[in-house]
Amino acid sequence: MLKLTSYLQLDEDLNLLVDLQTGTETPLTFSEAAVLAALLQQCDKVLGKEVLLAAGWPDRVVAPTSLTQCVSTLRKKLQPYDDIQLNTLARQGYQLQINEPQEELEVTSTASSLQTDASEEAPSSKRLPILLACVVLLVLLAIAAGYYWLNSADRWQHETSIPLNIGGQKGQAQLIYRLGTDRPAPWRWQKHIAPESNHIAGFGNFSAYAMADNGIYSLALCPGGDYRNCSGKGLMNIVAVDDKPAGLDMTKFLPLMQAMENRVSYNKIIIPEGMCKKSDVNEHNYQADVYFPVAGKLLERYDINMSLVYDTDKSGSFYFSSCLTDQDCLTAPIKYTFRGDFTQDKTKIGDWQVDAFHIQVKCKNLYNPEMINPSAAYFFRNIRKDDIQDDQLTFYRLYQNEASAIWIIPRMGNIVVWTKYQKVGL
Repeated sequence: MLKLTSYLQLDEDLNLLVDLQTGTETPLTFSEAAVLAALLQQCDKVLGKEVLLAAGWPDRVVAPTSLTQCVSTLRKKLQPYDDIQLNTLARQGYQLQINEPQEELEVTSTASSLQTDASEEAPSSKRLPILLACVVLLVLLAIAAGYYWLNSADRWQHETSIPLNIGGQKGQAQLIYRLGTDRPAPWRWQKHIAPESNHIAGFGNFSAYAMADNGIYSLALCPGGDYRNCSGKGLMNIVAVDDKPAGLDMTKFLPLMQAMENRVSYNKIIIPEGMCKKSDVNEHNYQADVYFPVAGKLLERYDINMSLVYDTDKSGSFYFSSCLTDQDCLTAPIKYTFRGDFTQDKTKIGDWQVDAFHIQVKCKNLYNPEMINPSAAYFFRNIRKDDIQDDQLTFYRLYQNEASAIWIIPRMGNIVVWTKYQKVGL
């Protein structure tokens, strides 16, 4: 968190302006958050356009008008806060100025005066233990509140389904999005599928979940009209990370997806039927392939594997491994793994009751490749950021049957993923 004022903070991880007075959250784009962070870190100084372009669009060449538009929208989002000014200096750049309101200074001064009066009435030797106890209590409450906010399902909202057309078949997707933001329109997902090639021969009814999180739009789908009977076969997970329409050609996507999964899989566990014997210790294994279509770039595949091993009914060990590859194998596999301890409880997202897994990360490893294709650069930066920041995480399991499960996974932001499920006796 970066502090703008005593009541306003910038959450760089979630790209949010957090107003501590009202509890409201204002979503920012990645570029808006990065530009604001750069200005804030050198507050009152004038930063040139080249510096801000590099901060807001790393490893990309964009027109200067991109920065102009970014600053314009950022000003609108900062407009409710009179003590924050984002200034333009002709032919020089931009400057952030912050002035705390006088009312707050007066309150602080009054509080200091009251403390002084109180100190005259009571010996400092008696007040010191009480003050220390109060400080410790406030710190513990702040930590608890921050942890709750970070991991609480209350920041997600579930509403009625949105219409989709996948492979020429019309259906509905259950919608999850961030609380405090506008309900995203269905075209946010649909626009990434090229309408002229949106046809899959013999494709029937489907069940689907859609999720929006700070400009990331994910879609998890299982063939069949009833999610409760999903067999775990034919699962499709698609994530859009760019606002520009991806132009996904469904006539080519399905065979390409099958070819990529058949060609190489680093995390998949396949155990012959009948080999999963009963055991006192079981591994609950979840596997998924997630695809990231971006216009004009190679299709990226994110191979995910998760395992839960229970020590008690509500706690145990959590294992996560992932591998990123592209359709032409131009990027060496980018592998990231971590393990930790989890506790499980029940919570709600809207009207849904879901399982929340709170994970304390104990060990993590990022295997850096020698070569990264430009198509994978964005994803590599996000995986590196996860590696740096992963400490306490929360995964949400929305539903599970004997063959599949639906999860909210905190990767590339937060995405909804439909996974295959196996229980393996150890």
